[in-house]
Parts: sequence; structure tokens; C-alpha cells
Amino acid sequence: MDLPDRLPPGWAHALAELSTHLREERALADASARAYERDARQLAGFCTDFGIVDPAEVEPLVLRRYLAALAAEGYARASMARKASATRRLFTLLAARGLVDQDPALRLGTPKGGRRLPRVLKPAQVVDILAVPDLATPLGQRDRALLELLYSSGARVAEAVSLDVDAVDLVASRVRLHGKGDKQRLVPLGEPACLAMERWVSDGRGSILSSAGSGDAHAAFLGMRGRRLGVREARDIVERCARGAGLDAVSPHTLRHTYATHLLEGGAGLRAVQELLGHVALSTTQTYTHLTSDHVRDAYEHAHPRA
Repeated sequence: MDLPDRLPPGWAHALAELSTHLREERALADASARAYERDARQLAGFCTDFGIVDPAEVEPLVLRRYLAALAAEGYARASMARKASATRRLFTLLAARGLVDQDPALRLGTPKGGRRLPRVLKPAQVVDILAVPDLATPLGQRDRALLELLYSSGARVAEAVSLDVDAVDLVASRVRLHGKGDKQRLVPLGEPACLAMERWVSDGRGSILSSAGSGDAHAAFLGMRGRRLGVREARDIVERCARGAGLDAVSPHTLRHTYATHLLEGGAGLRAVQELLGHVALSTTQTYTHLTSDHVRDAYEHAHPRA
């Protein structure tokens, strides 16, 4: 289902209202806002193709047909659930602003899909990945510092690459992360991460800035040309180092999942992990309780007298 190039005025106005709401009132991250806008535009195109030129003309049956059309085109259930969420958000907003008389998405269901649990690395596998970068080179020092920070703080990759140098407090062993919804949180850093960051900042980073002649003097992580490291580059670093350790399908988010799971297995409380990860809802963090079942079973068998 293609995105329309142009929309009737009624739909264009509705999508402009949604964009303002997401970016200015809700302060969503740019990637999240663009995903909602894209899904809403797809819905608008579907309705326009059926002669519905204004959101006020949409009825519940139209929205159910929209989801059915997505299913017929082979969209995954997770994608359909996201698009249903965008539809509900759009019409909730339009109803609140009086742009539609009734909310046609009020009873719109969400396609249910099986929960796909994230991959978690074993501590020894993390050690293997961390050992791959060559610390004799500036880029190796950067890669090691990035890997250590991701695993030590549970930072999202976008949070890591957006870091400025002054957000990393090596004296207090903590980092200030700027997360979703324009929210900040202070997260502790372990000693290995602090040492790796100290080496990178005092040695490799300065070398890259000198070689480049100019660059981003504030960014914590830099590319070869002295510019702030991008999300795609950071993902490539993690994937490359994982392959160097003989591991496939490892991403920055894998390190985040691993961080959370290892904390829970070590005895950290769910609320503390929620705060460290920057999750708004505890239910999001509870995903990790499913990942620790083997650890809990082992603890039970070793501790209970009648196990």
C-alpha cells in the first residue's frame, strides 16, 4: 500500500494537526513522530482512494477494511498493530479538537501477535565482543568505549551517539542520557566503561580531531573525519565486533537487552531496571522477566529443600 503524494485538504489539515501534536505537545523523538505520520498518511491514502476526502466521513467499518487490506497485502501483525495504534491516536486527537463528531477508531482492535523475546548474550560472549577492538588505534579505542558504554549503561544507540563529552562524568562514574520524550536520566557506569571512555577521550578522540583538522568538539563519539558518529555507523561497529567474536545477529539493542537481563539476574529490582532503561511503563520492562526464567529455575533448584 503506497503512500500518497498529495491529499485532499481535510486529510492534509488532519495530518498537520497530528504532526504538531506529536512533535510539539508530546515531544516525541523524530523517528517515532515520523513513524506515526507515515502510518497516518497511509490510512489517509486508503480512505481517499475510496472517495473519503475528509476524516469526518470515516466510519468504523472503513477502518476495519483498512486493517483487512493490510493483512491481505501480507503485513506482519506487529506492523498492523502499530498502524492500528497510529489510527487510534489520530482520531482521538481529531475528536478532542472537534474535527470529527465521533471517534470511529474508539473500538478498533489491535491484531494480536506472538511475543518475540529479545536475544540475550552470555557474560562470556560480551567479554569476547569487548576484546575485539584494537586498543592500539584511535578507532579501536572508540569502538571499545562505545561497546563498554552500551553494555554498562543500557543506553539506546541513539542516546549513545547523541552524547556530548560533558555528559559523561568519569569522576562520579555516571552518564547523563537524553532519552525518548525529551527526558533525561543519570545512569551509573562501571569501572571498565569509565576506563575505556577515559582512554578514548584523552587519546584516540584527540588524535582523530587533530588528523581531521576540524570536527565536532562536543560529540563524545566521532567518525574518522571528526564528525559526530551516526546511528548507522554505531550499529555497524557493534555488528562488526560481534562478527569478530564469532557471533551473528548482535545489535546495539542486543546489548541493551543483555544489560537489563544481567541486572535482573544479579538481583536488581524491576523498578530500578525500569528507571535505568528509561521505560515509561513497567510492563515494557517486565518483558525481561520472561528472559530470566532459567536463572530463576536454577536458583530454586539450588535453594529450595524440596526442589
